[in-house]
Amino acid sequence: MKTLRLAALLTIFCLFAFTLGCSQAPQQTDSKNTAAKTSQLDIILKRGTIKVGFDTFKPWAMKDKEGNYIGFEIDVAKKLAKDMGVEIEFIPTKWSGIIPALLTGKFDIIIGGMSVTPQRNLKVNFSVPYEFSGLSIVANQKLAGGRSTLADFNNPETTIAVRLGTTAAEATRNFLPKAKTLFFDEESQTIQELLNGRVHAVVASSPLPSTMSDEYQDTLYLPLQKDFSKEPISFAVRKGDPDYLNWLNNWVVVTMSKGWLQNRYEYWFFSNEWESMIQ
Repeated sequence: MKTLRLAALLTIFCLFAFTLGCSQAPQQTDSKNTAAKTSQLDIILKRGTIKVGFDTFKPWAMKDKEGNYIGFEIDVAKKLAKDMGVEIEFIPTKWSGIIPALLTGKFDIIIGGMSVTPQRNLKVNFSVPYEFSGLSIVANQKLAGGRSTLADFNNPETTIAVRLGTTAAEATRNFLPKAKTLFFDEESQTIQELLNGRVHAVVASSPLPSTMSDEYQDTLYLPLQKDFSKEPISFAVRKGDPDYLNWLNNWVVVTMSKGWLQNRYEYWFFSNEWESMIQ
C-alpha cells in the first residue's frame, strides 16, 4: 500500500514538474533587470536563516507540552533548512492573512499544509506537491446521527463550521451549498462549536475529523467512510524567483525518492505515538 502511494505521488509529481517546465519556458527579458534580480535563495543563504510562515493545524503543526512546535510540517521545515545548511525561524501567522504576510516579506516561504488553488496561485508560486491531503467531515452524534452521505448534510437545516481561509471552507460552499456555514479563525473554535452542539458538523483536512471522532467517541462520529476530496500540498513562495523554486522542486523529488517524506507522513498521520507529547 505504501509502495502504491509513493508511486502515485511520484507520478503526479512528474506531471506537475512537466507542467511547471512548460510554463517557465525562457522569455525575452531585459538583461539589466535580470542581472539586478537577487534570488531569495541567495538572501537566505547569506542571512544563514530561513523564515517559515505557518499556522497550527493538527497534526501539521502544533505545540507540545514544553511550548515547542512539533508536527509534520515542522519536521519538513527543519529537514529543508538542514539540507539548505541554514538555521530556521518559525513565524506563526493566522491562516487568513498568511499569503499577504508572505507577499510583504514577513517570511521566505509558507510551509503549512497549504493546498494549491487557482486563486492562491494568482498571488504566489507553488512548488511541486510534497504531499496530498483529503477533506472529510466529523459530525455531532446527537444532531446529525444517522447521516452518512454528503447529500444528508446539504440542506438549509444543517449548520457546518469551517476554518476561515481554508480549502475546507471553499469545499463546503461547493459540495454543501444549501447548508448554513459558520466561519472561524481557529480550528479549535470549530471543534468547540461541534462539541457544544451548536453546529451539526465540521469540514476539515484529514486526519483531524478521524482524530476528533476517536477522541470524543461518545459525542462525535465520521459520517463518511473516506475523504470526499484530495488536494496537492505545496510550498508557497513569492513570484518571480525561478532559482528558489527550482531548488524547492528538486528538494521535493529527492527527499520523496529517499522515502523520508513518506516516513514522516506515516508517523504523524497514521500513528498515535506523538499524542502524549502535546498539551
